[in-house]
This record gives sequence, structure tokens and C-alpha cells, in this order.
Amino acid sequence: MAEVVGPRLYSCCHCRNHVALHDDVISKAFQLQGRHGRAFLFSHALNIMVGPKEDRQLMTGLHTVADVDCSDCRGVLGWKYERAYEETQKYKEGKFILENLNIVKENW
Repeated sequence: MAEVVGPRLYSCCHCRNHVALHDDVISKAFQLQGRHGRAFLFSHALNIMVGPKEDRQLMTGLHTVADVDCSDCRGVLGWKYERAYEETQKYKEGKFILENLNIVKENW
């Protein structure tokens, strides 16, 4: 009989706190300039703390973002898009960037 495993998810690389479900991945194609390389765009994140909003110039233009930290160890995971100023980037609003360097796969 096959072993039943839970949903595939992503955890904080420092403390293994569950921070996102694989089913919530929107894109794996984000390359970050001036940060830590590749990242995933998620529709939702869990067990996180959202910091203060700030305007940040990113590769795709000006955005209002808030850094996202792990709720257990307070390690930085990425950020949340609060506002996109370019019309073509509006789809990112309310979504989360989690950097690959800061997350690990669980139940794969």
C-alpha cells in the first residue's frame, strides 16, 4: 500500500515553519535584481508577518511592497506586493514573493 503524504508545501529554511502551499504558486520565473536570485510568486502565504509598506523600484517598475518574515524565527522570506503603479503589473497586487534562498520544499 502506498504511503499517504500531506500537501506539497514550502517552509522557512531556518526553522521549517510552513509558509506556503505548492498549489498557491503562480509563477516560478521571477529573477530578482539586487536581492538573492530566483523567487516564486504565490497567491497566498501563511505563518508570516508583514512589515511596513514602502515604495521600491524593482525590475518591473515602481511598486509599494512590504517585507515578509517568518512568524516563528523572524527570518526574512521575501515581500508582499501591496500596489503596482504600472497597469501591466497590477496582477501582482496582494501576492507574495518568496525567495528560493529562504524556503525549502516539504512533502515532495
